[in-house]
Amino acid sequence: MIDVEHITKQYGDFTALRDVSFHVGKGEVVGFLGPNGAGKTTTMRILTGFMPPTSGRARIAGHDVFYDSLEARRRIGYLPETAPLYNEMTVRGYLEYMARLRGVKRRKESAGMALEAVHLEERAHTIIAKLSKGYRQRVGLAQALVHDPDVLILDEPTIGLDPKQILEVRELIRELGKDHTVILSTHILPEVSQICSRVIIINEGYIVAEDSPENLTALVSGGERLFIDVDTVSDEIPRALRQMPYVVNVEPGRHKGYEVTCAVGTDCRAEIARQIVSNGWGLLEMRPVGVSLEEVFLKLTTE
Repeated sequence: MIDVEHITKQYGDFTALRDVSFHVGKGEVVGFLGPNGAGKTTTMRILTGFMPPTSGRARIAGHDVFYDSLEARRRIGYLPETAPLYNEMTVRGYLEYMARLRGVKRRKESAGMALEAVHLEERAHTIIAKLSKGYRQRVGLAQALVHDPDVLILDEPTIGLDPKQILEVRELIRELGKDHTVILSTHILPEVSQICSRVIIINEGYIVAEDSPENLTALVSGGERLFIDVDTVSDEIPRALRQMPYVVNVEPGRHKGYEVTCAVGTDCRAEIARQIVSNGWGLLEMRPVGVSLEEVFLKLTTE
């Protein structure tokens, strides 16, 4: 649904994007991450047709965003960081107006479906200025949906919301991901882990990583990490564990036990448990040790 091929964007002597390529398939929910100035906003502006790339091409549902701009835009629903709302209008009136701007013929039906999709039916006749921040964000999502686009591009969709509102908008995005291709930009990294099936990380204009959150954490940590606690204190234990197949590293735990790193794509648990039990060391605990997406992000954007 979204194809970006070797895009470069220059502003005079400054290069904002450098040979960026990625693909987002139908039905995917993808997180687009990067520090400030990394090129996220520039990429989204190119995808939504606000500006052309200096070189390369981007396509939405097969339509080039520069040479076939109108058809590409018809297939995009865009929620910028600040939702484009008219506060003096009612929610339904605003959505019908947005449907009209987008050339939707059955405007009342389309507005009704958008209201239903974001669970705003009871607020349909409320003046937008009287809505809370969370409800206004829902109205912004509804305007992105009113023309039934194939692709949703969401820029910081939960910024400025309270914890309850954040949970509500996250759930909405999960629901929307069942019928739409979604790419969202956010600085709230736990949000990506909870919503997205894949993550694209950009830094200084380059794509530095692209994979599922789980695979990225495994790759950055150097493998699958386990915490192991035993009922025996002996220098022999870490030496013996290091000699096992697929064990990459063994380190003391923060307070007790050991942290064992297994090679990426392997599962050492059964063999480690068998080794500990057969030697009579007394296995008390074994559990995975996760690397947070924050650690992954910081490592990839600072090294």
